[in-house]
Order: sequence, then C-alpha cells, then structure tokens
Amino acid sequence: MKIVALNQDIFWKDKNKNFKLIEDQLQKETADLFLLPEMFSTGFCMDAAEVSDKNEESLEFLKNISKEKNAAFCGSASVEVEGKFYNRMYFVKPNSEVSFYDKRHLFSFSGEDEIYTAGEERVIVKYLGIRFLLQVCYDLRFPVFARNNGDYDAIIYVANWPQKRVEAWEHLLKARAIENLSFVFGLNRIGTDGNDLFYQESSHCFFADGKEIADKKGNLVSAELNLEELKDFRNHFQFLNDGDDFEIKL
Repeated sequence: MKIVALNQDIFWKDKNKNFKLIEDQLQKETADLFLLPEMFSTGFCMDAAEVSDKNEESLEFLKNISKEKNAAFCGSASVEVEGKFYNRMYFVKPNSEVSFYDKRHLFSFSGEDEIYTAGEERVIVKYLGIRFLLQVCYDLRFPVFARNNGDYDAIIYVANWPQKRVEAWEHLLKARAIENLSFVFGLNRIGTDGNDLFYQESSHCFFADGKEIADKKGNLVSAELNLEELKDFRNHFQFLNDGDDFEIKL
C-alpha cells in the first residue's frame, strides 16, 4: 500500500484556503491513502464555537476528493455535534464509507480538555487488507491506549506538534512502532499557527523494528507498507505474545 502525507502549512481558521491548498498540493499525486494533519481545515484552534464544522464541511471535502482521486483520505477536524465539540479524525474510503475516531487524550496544557469532548472508543479501520489504529497528536504520549492486542498492523498519528517539543514526538513515534511490532506513520503540520507556534518538518513512517521507511519530497512524505514483510517480522519476533495480561477500559 502506498501512503502519501501532506506536510501542510495550515491557513489559520480558513477552511476554503486549506481545501484549495490540499487540492493543489495533491493534484498530480497518486496513492492508496492520503494523510492530512490534525485539524487540517483550521489549524489546532481552541475557538471551537467559531471554527468547528456545523455542517460537516471538512467531511464533505474529504468525500469529494477521495472519490475524485479514487483513494482513501484521513485527517482530523474540529466538529460540533449536538452542542459538543470534538477533535474528530476521519477515515474516508473512495466509496464514501466513513469511519471516525474522536481524540481520546485532550491536550490540557492548551485547554483543549475544557472545550472539546474526549472520545470514548478506540477505533481500528481496515483498508486494502491493512488494519489501521487511528490516533491524534497527544494520544502519542499514552502507550497503553495504543497497545497492540494483535488487532492492528499500523498506527496513524496526525498532529500539530510544535517544534519546541518535537524531539519527544520523534522518539515516541519510533517507540510505538517497536513496542507494538507495527508500522507507525506520524504526520505533523509545518509552518506557524495563529498562536505563533512554529512547526518544523518532522513527519515519519517507521517499520516495526524502528527503521525509517518514509521518502520525503518537498511537502510530501510517502511510504510503502508491505504487509507480508510485517507478518514475516512478527512471526520471527513474537514479542507481542509475552505482553502483560490486562485490558484497556475507557
């Protein structure tokens, strides 16, 4: 499976500009799955009442571009549902089938937990034979939530993770790959947001042994996920069988 991710410099609070940017940047690209950053349509914004999707604007954009490019699309957006705000990660397939994950771990350092509602489900999506665990940014700091119970092959993290803490981002991505014997694709944004936070290029895709497998060209990051290679690696190193016996309760 070929994945292409966009290191997007997100226009602050401007959905239409972001939608056009994505279309322009990906116009000539082909892939099975395209990834977009956390809150790709607005930036990581706490003004939820102002910027959140009231009519599924970001989802409709993903459905349209997914159909147009005959590829799946994944990214998160600020949405409002029945008076509550969610940092919602969508996975949209070319046939318009939609799965979503609401960010579980809300970033209290920025006040996200006071504005947004935490998700209550752990979500795994199967696409073209590969099982993806969906995760958003701050979730990366909580390894128990991402524990592999033999139910997924790859983790997708979409983020707005600023440069001042980027070393943690990069180390934790690699750790999640190694400890879970899984592919891990971490897509971060680039540029400067409306809070003057700077985001450096720091997107990666790691194999289960911690090896970087991403190729970078301009604002695009791509990787090939070979499921047979992963199965062979897991058969040889059966570390998941030796994990502690416990269940995650949400």
